[in-house]
Amino acid sequence: MTQFRAAITGIHAWAPDYLLTNKELETMVDTTDEWIMTRTGIKERHILKGEGKGTSDIGTEAVKGLLKKTGTSPDEVDLLICATVTPDMQFPATANIISDKVGIKNAFSYDLNAACSGFIYALETGAKFIQSGAYKKVVVVGADKMSSIVDYTDRTTCIIFGDAGGAVLLEPTTEDVGIMDTKMGTDGSGRVHLHQKAGGSVKPASHETVDAREHYIYQEGQAVFKFAVTNMADVSVDIMKRNNLTSDDIAWLVPHQANMRIIEATARRMGLDKEKVMINIERYGNTTNGTIPMCLHEWEHRLKKGDNVVLAAFGGGFTWGAVYLKWAYDGSK
Repeated sequence: MTQFRAAITGIHAWAPDYLLTNKELETMVDTTDEWIMTRTGIKERHILKGEGKGTSDIGTEAVKGLLKKTGTSPDEVDLLICATVTPDMQFPATANIISDKVGIKNAFSYDLNAACSGFIYALETGAKFIQSGAYKKVVVVGADKMSSIVDYTDRTTCIIFGDAGGAVLLEPTTEDVGIMDTKMGTDGSGRVHLHQKAGGSVKPASHETVDAREHYIYQEGQAVFKFAVTNMADVSVDIMKRNNLTSDDIAWLVPHQANMRIIEATARRMGLDKEKVMINIERYGNTTNGTIPMCLHEWEHRLKKGDNVVLAAFGGGFTWGAVYLKWAYDGSK
């Protein structure tokens, strides 16, 4: 029986036009551009404006671009997975809505929520469907409208997040490229440090929860930072050791864009120079499930077939993980 690997054969990403700069945030909360840049490395973030606009609109733009770019008909797609923490609604799945908006009719689709690690969890999940031989074209979307759950009176969180998303096409290959190895982890005890207090089945929405501003991101920054630095770096180093990779072997690290200090700490642990690290946090902020596909999209033209690439993420839950892949095509072509 032929053994397949899942390879990324296309990438596209999209961010809304409106830019929320640090200067504008200075007029909204007690903060400064210097304070934000020193602690996060973020200069601006994209925000989705407009009545009735949600995460599916971001995902739809990413998938439309992906299908056009790869010459893929919507009818050819077997499965679409959307990684998000800001679904359009509790149900149906945002993946279902995206599929409808782009004309995907012959596939099943569902959402996956692993906070900021969601995209690589979804990538691993989609890869297994490809490796099984059951499906030939799987679309994995990572998209979030984080502005919908950001409290713009809380200077510790409103400076961090933006809106964006991306999508990749996974297809089977028998070549020595594609997803080579993955390692994921969770620690549910970390939920106390990063979560949304209300809106779920434990604490449904009510007049009281809205008044108490409990439908926004709650984050204990120091605790999250400590866990993120340790786990994102550890899992990245572990996957290198497991595959006998040295820093010289790695072409690119694609880290979740949560905080510049976390990115730098992960690269140091891996022994990588900054030139090998994809970083766009200054222009987008933390777009949660959108960060990794946004980076891959922006660096696509520099990616070469056979490049060793490590994707690494950490998110609420706590969740974390790393994916080691060999890039499947020359992005400049």
